Amino acid sequence: MAIKEVVKNPANVLSQVTKEVEVIDESTIQLLDDLYDTMVENDGVGIAAPQINVGLRVAIVELGEDILEMINPIVLETRGQAEDVEGCLSFPDLFGMVKRPTYVKIEASDREGRVYELEAEDFEARCILHEIDHLDGVLFDSKMTRVLTEEEIEELYADVEEE
Repeated sequence: MAIKEVVKNPANVLSQVTKEVEVIDESTIQLLDDLYDTMVENDGVGIAAPQINVGLRVAIVELGEDILEMINPIVLETRGQAEDVEGCLSFPDLFGMVKRPTYVKIEASDREGRVYELEAEDFEARCILHEIDHLDGVLFDSKMTRVLTEEEIEELYADVEEE
């Protein structure tokens, strides 16, 4: 396991469509472990392989106390829509309002190569879709309806701390 450097925008790898993982082997498992270590070190809630300069369809998302590992994820269904704040490890200090579905159903493989389906709503759906977008070369800044100022971000964090 290793902490990798997070690739920052405007690196080309971030805007490219990733390649499918053909065989899940030790290098794939190492990639998942590196993604986890890098995400934790950078206080993220998700990270995709392009963010550590790897052009493969692999991403992880923290779901409460569990870590969702997605290899070759496919979005099967979405519905609803909500606008909320998003940030990205590849865009330090940039936060904005992004509209995304409030429900997602995906199919992906885990580190053992087992195919699974997963349904998620609200914040978890938003995080999963954000990471899958990375795998398709789509960056959150292209979906922002508006950029939030530093003052607005401070107010949002102050409101969260009061709850």
